[in-house]
Amino acid sequence: MSTTAADAPALEAANHQRIVDGLRRSLGEGLVESVLDRGDLWVRVDRAVWHKAIETCKRKLGLTFFSFLSGIDWAPAPGLSGENTFKGEAAGEGDEPVEVEEVVAEIRTGVAGGDTRFQVFARLHDVRRHVGVTLKADLDDHDPRVATVTDLFRGADWHEREAWEMFGFSFDGHPGLRHLYLPGEFEGHPLRKDFPLLSREVKPWPGLVNVEQIPFHLDPKNQPAPEPAAPPAEPPPAEGEAAG
Repeated sequence: MSTTAADAPALEAANHQRIVDGLRRSLGEGLVESVLDRGDLWVRVDRAVWHKAIETCKRKLGLTFFSFLSGIDWAPAPGLSGENTFKGEAAGEGDEPVEVEEVVAEIRTGVAGGDTRFQVFARLHDVRRHVGVTLKADLDDHDPRVATVTDLFRGADWHEREAWEMFGFSFDGHPGLRHLYLPGEFEGHPLRKDFPLLSREVKPWPGLVNVEQIPFHLDPKNQPAPEPAAPPAEPPPAEGEAAG
């Protein structure tokens, strides 16, 4: 049976609702919230049922294509004013560091909401029905961990290692969390908002400060006014006029 363009949105909405209903039957209260935003489905689940949610999607709902898994830190980034936090090598030993006003902002956790600073995401697709879902779960602020899904999707191995390295998320049952990009002795997690980036301290972060002022000597407003042009010279008299 062919589907017209007018029927397609209704069919897609029906497929999205089928996913939500299937997850609700499987997870019960573990399904925290579901939102259909701009034609795309987002479902937030309790982290205790994270593995079960992805297993349900794969084995019961036909979402057999694993797209990605990642994390996010919703905390507002501190100290992004572009001000220097030190005075450089010329500063004396007794000099105090320059005070930087921190950016204070409300934590917003995106589509389908959230109650914690850290969240883990996974994107799955049903390649037959051409529909997808983004699953997300809140993680503990002090011990962000969740079950691995590498037993369901082998491709999740790389993604979970990256989230462990960059965000500090632990994936219980993962066969071997180890560094992908950073040296083994590296300390900290670079994608956390509180990770100190030197470039943020010594140079304004693009887009977070005003456009740099035009140097004084190049600003048209500071240029001297042009001198008035001299009146054009009169042409010399013709020979006949000069003789007369």
